[in-house]
Amino acid sequence: MKILIAPDSFKESLTALEVADAIETGFKRIFPDADYLKIPMADGGEGTVQSLVDATKGKLFEVEVTAPLGNKVTAFFGISGDGQSAIIEMAAASGLHLVPLEHRDPLKTTSFGTGELIKAALDKGVSKVILGIGGSATNDGGVGMLQALGGRFLNRENQQIAFGGWHLAEIEQIDLGGLDSRLYNVEFEVACDVDNPLCGEKGASAVFGVQKGATKESIVILDNALLHFSQIVEQQCQLNIQDHAGAGAAGGMGGGLLLLPKVRLKSGVKIVIDSLNLAQQVRNADLVITGEGRMDGQSAHGKTPIGVAQTAKMFGKPVIAIVGCLREDYEVVYENGIDAVFPIIRKIADLDETLKCGRENLISTAQNIARLYRLTAH
Repeated sequence: MKILIAPDSFKESLTALEVADAIETGFKRIFPDADYLKIPMADGGEGTVQSLVDATKGKLFEVEVTAPLGNKVTAFFGISGDGQSAIIEMAAASGLHLVPLEHRDPLKTTSFGTGELIKAALDKGVSKVILGIGGSATNDGGVGMLQALGGRFLNRENQQIAFGGWHLAEIEQIDLGGLDSRLYNVEFEVACDVDNPLCGEKGASAVFGVQKGATKESIVILDNALLHFSQIVEQQCQLNIQDHAGAGAAGGMGGGLLLLPKVRLKSGVKIVIDSLNLAQQVRNADLVITGEGRMDGQSAHGKTPIGVAQTAKMFGKPVIAIVGCLREDYEVVYENGIDAVFPIIRKIADLDETLKCGRENLISTAQNIARLYRLTAH
């Protein structure tokens, strides 16, 4: 019997590889002679770098970059095992967690550090960059990122504009002639699971600004600044980023990335599935096991277990999900390729204790599922 184990991480408890290891341990107690293939998964958000590095036997690298408020922090990126792909999470350099609550203000924050991460990855000679853009602290349209890569955004004094979302309103001229020449030979796949436009009531500032520290007044300023930016881009670069689906992701980073030569915005989990050639691996499996920390109605919208399940159903494979916990609306997953769901929590405990017991609970649940599967197999 061939068993494919392809879970996401259990946030704050276990990485995707650790989840897969625990499930394998539980199943092996009942099926010691089965063939196991573990593929750590992610959906383009937090944990994507670790999952793809683990799955491809790649390496993590650390580099000092500019944080959202201009201070220096140590960020990380991954290189795949074959050395061809860089995996980057925008949050590692420009994430909300890098800005203390009392200092969160997207009028001032910059995505410059994300550009520095990209540049460090280019130094490794990659031909592809997989970039997850969730969890950002910025609303600068990706201009900071582009500045780090050699782009110039000049004000009426012909000076580079300063960091921060509100300075986009000062842009008079865009000069991309100095972009790092290596960008023209690198394919970018951007994990983007929202379809928000750049501006307006469904745009970056209105929808995501508050969580980054924006007030009602600053949301208007930021939205107008992004609108001005998009108009200058259309005039000088002949590119409409304002209405492009996903342009509003990560404070307009989705739109700013479109100014790079070879960029595609895609579903995060689809990027990971394609990168790991999951379909080919599923084809030969008898059983597919996936999972995530919490399963709910949102799991059906671009989360890892559904992506895995839908891939498995292309070949008619049974799919079991093992999850940390469930919310009442989780049953929608049964309409999306999951055949059975099992939560792992065995006893009532506080959150810290529950997170610490993640591995033991996973092993125990996997073992019990294996016992049930053995009964049905006979």
